Amino acid sequence: MNLLQWFNQHAISFTLILAYIPLIATVVTTIVSLILARATLRYTASSDRSLALAREQFEREWAPELHIKLEQLSAHDAKILVTNLAKISVLMQMVQLRKLSMVVPSLRYFLNEPLVGGTTWSEDLGKRFFACTGENYEGQIAVSITFYAAGRMYRTDWFRFQIQVHNSQLLRLEPVNISARRVRVLESRNGTGSTRREFVRDVVADAAKSDGEPATPAIGSRER
Repeated sequence: MNLLQWFNQHAISFTLILAYIPLIATVVTTIVSLILARATLRYTASSDRSLALAREQFEREWAPELHIKLEQLSAHDAKILVTNLAKISVLMQMVQLRKLSMVVPSLRYFLNEPLVGGTTWSEDLGKRFFACTGENYEGQIAVSITFYAAGRMYRTDWFRFQIQVHNSQLLRLEPVNISARRVRVLESRNGTGSTRREFVRDVVADAAKSDGEPATPAIGSRER
């Protein structure tokens, strides 16, 4: 009788506890779900950062990058040397030379020369050099290369050189240690602009922007 009375007295408590079990299970499930969701978000963010870093590293390794140098061979001749600093091979299309005081290049001539990564191409300029400078000139000239890489057309930054020409004789030819201009990334991957120094810009993307069409930046796509 005592046991039966005890069960009768605590029947309401047991019923209440049984009624709260689904509620407690729901609360626990909700808490666990929130913890798992937060962990998933952290993992996703970490994965996105890893993928962005891997993509940036890939683009840095395979972005086209050319270095241009002018060398004095004699008082009547100079040589241009183009070194491919990147892994990707390029196809050079055009050489442009201009005085810094002039907007339009004084000289441009076309090429069809492949340049494998890590190699150097050179050519004597001869009379073409003095066609740019004239018989007498003292100041800076700039040289640029237009080329194809990965199916897109690029143009290098203007590499500057200090020269002195007198009576069609080359007296001085020295490189200027700073680039003619710093180029700026239009939009980084996180949507904010940043300033970087690059050697190339995408000519195709620039042409599309000037026509009012949206252009997808390619590897190495830059604007001055």
